[in-house]
Amino acid sequence: MASNLQVTEGWHGKLDLVYADRSNSTGLIYNHQQAPLKVQRPFYPEGDKICHSVILHTAGGVVGGDRLSYNFHLQPNAQALITSAAAGKIYRSNGLLAKQTINIKIDAGACLEWLPQETILFNGAIYRQDLRVKLATGANFLGWEITRFGRSARGEKFYQGEWRSHTEVYQEGVPLWIDRQWLPGNEGVFHSSHGLNGQPIVGSFVWVGSAVTEEFVQKARDLWDGVGEVGVTQLQNGFLCRYRGLSTSEVRNWFTVVWQLLRVSFLHRGDCIPRVWQV
Repeated sequence: MASNLQVTEGWHGKLDLVYADRSNSTGLIYNHQQAPLKVQRPFYPEGDKICHSVILHTAGGVVGGDRLSYNFHLQPNAQALITSAAAGKIYRSNGLLAKQTINIKIDAGACLEWLPQETILFNGAIYRQDLRVKLATGANFLGWEITRFGRSARGEKFYQGEWRSHTEVYQEGVPLWIDRQWLPGNEGVFHSSHGLNGQPIVGSFVWVGSAVTEEFVQKARDLWDGVGEVGVTQLQNGFLCRYRGLSTSEVRNWFTVVWQLLRVSFLHRGDCIPRVWQV
């Protein structure tokens, strides 16, 4: 089975970032990077309170055997937004598993907005991504992932390979959201209504740490104005949006307006779009 393959070759990239609040200003106080991962210097388009960081993958894409490790720590009251410089590319595997692991620790009063750009899985890719978030009381996490299966513009479909996505969010040791997804690459799953239903793009948007009302959930639903399949679910201490469809711009536009609504309602922030998205 592809899931039993071990990561034995390729890049072993690592990125460790620590953010701290100093007099109501968030700074990146620790930065350890190992190729091919790199972070640009911090940006402050919203003022000193919120630190924006952009991650680069200098190798251009991920191949079988690559292992990427991210560790983010937000100390008390730190506020950070982390995104990526470009869409991630997971190339056709040479028979080895490619793996990405992200560990996030968010202390009391801190908030992380984790908003990477789209990930594109080439047909034949074997890829697993693990995301684990540990929240202190009073901490918040907002994150999304958008995945395209196959290079759709070339008519490519994800008929070979494997994708796994495991996400776990805990607060003081209590699980708030556990999400495990598995998609084997084959024609049946690609076209099945229980798989992709012939639609190459899926997306998840989650807010965890502060409860939302049913009214807010309905507002998020009302912001949808597209043709793909979507859903919004109220969680015990947050909410979740799902998308399955044909258009990256469609899901991204919806996620962005929901994100902006959440920012205004819970974080008392404006609609500042990272400039790297506009390049």
